[in-house]
Amino acid sequence: MTEDTTPGASYAAAGVDIEAGDRAVELFAPHAKKATRPEVLGGLGGFAGLFALKGDYKEPLLAASTDGVGTKLAVAQALDKHDTVGLDLVAMVVDDLVVCGAEPLFLQDYIAVGRVVPERVAEIVGGIAAGCVQAGCALLGGETAEHPGVMADGDYDLSATGVGVVEADRLLGPDRVRPGDVVIAMGSSGLHSNGYSLARKVLLDIGKMSLTAHVDEFSRSLGEELLEPTRIYAKDCLALAAETEVRTFCHVTGGGLAGNLARVMPKGLVAELDRTTWSPAPVFGLIAQRGRVERTEMEKTFNMGVGMVAIVAPEDVDRALAVLTARHIDCWTLGTVRKSQDQDDVRAVLVGDHPRF
Repeated sequence: MTEDTTPGASYAAAGVDIEAGDRAVELFAPHAKKATRPEVLGGLGGFAGLFALKGDYKEPLLAASTDGVGTKLAVAQALDKHDTVGLDLVAMVVDDLVVCGAEPLFLQDYIAVGRVVPERVAEIVGGIAAGCVQAGCALLGGETAEHPGVMADGDYDLSATGVGVVEADRLLGPDRVRPGDVVIAMGSSGLHSNGYSLARKVLLDIGKMSLTAHVDEFSRSLGEELLEPTRIYAKDCLALAAETEVRTFCHVTGGGLAGNLARVMPKGLVAELDRTTWSPAPVFGLIAQRGRVERTEMEKTFNMGVGMVAIVAPEDVDRALAVLTARHIDCWTLGTVRKSQDQDDVRAVLVGDHPRF
């Protein structure tokens, strides 16, 4: 009988390269170690991240948020540029946490890949670590999972969960909002991480634009514009809440400005927002023009140039604008809060027309 010399099945032959995963950890470890806080216990490699909640808290509330980057990743993968999407991931998580006044404490990421390319994973985690440093939180741990046969070799997806803390008596939310309060806008850095399915459909499929082509309106390539990282507002919002009477914040993500602001408004009040107070960046106009996208569709899909909103007491408006300006945040008075004729009404409305849009 002839001896069967066919190699036995192995995990590597099935598409999972444990050695490549170990190499990825070795490459991104120096970045991850920079994203820490004094409360972190232990280091990389444990089965669970440990965080000692220290400080003189009276009644601490933990806040948690989970999010991803969405189809913006398709642009990064098409350009083989992976060092900025980690910043987007952190922004989408920590800027949700800060809406209620919570200080981001730590974040854990999950990276699913078709095939582990150590250098690519290290680029992604490097961006996540840099985002955590910007937000003042620790990268407490994470997971990189190889999914051969389910995802293509060059594909990956990102998600993360973050945890923050806020004192119960400092919790921000709709119950604090009053008639006469003022809505302050904080400018976005571009599309952030929402609406990319529509943006890609319009610019790449319908408009036949190249990601590498220079666009005069942007003074850079289309790909560079689309990969502009999401602004991280966490520290700016916390500084604002510490120095002024902030009622609540609103992170402008999927659903647009009015849709998201309605989530932090109490019944019986309406936030009236004035479009004449700002001009959306050229990328929004290009999408609207090339795709013949109606204004209502644009405004419920994109942030339109407003990435974060603060509702503040009317007597604190000047101080709030000064605090944000000192922190190099583009900001302006966007509108006011008024009573509605309907006690069950909960909404934000946009009035007027954008200049030069």
